[in-house]
Amino acid sequence: MAQVLVRDLDDAIIETLKRRARRHGRSLEAELRLILERSAGADMLEARRVAERIRAELSGRAHSDSTELVAEDRER
Repeated sequence: MAQVLVRDLDDAIIETLKRRARRHGRSLEAELRLILERSAGADMLEARRVAERIRAELSGRAHSDSTELVAEDRER
């Protein structure tokens, strides 16, 4: 596996990350690894492309009012 070195981080940021790691019961390294893994998985550009594709597929279709459906379901 690869290793990464990040230089010149502000001491306050490191302290904040250490507190966060302690709250989650993890080491600083484990907390940073999780943050990076989650961040890498959350590719917002790809998510926007998927959302746009779904919007395009649904455009022009009639959609029911969900509030009416919820109200009907509650009456059952």
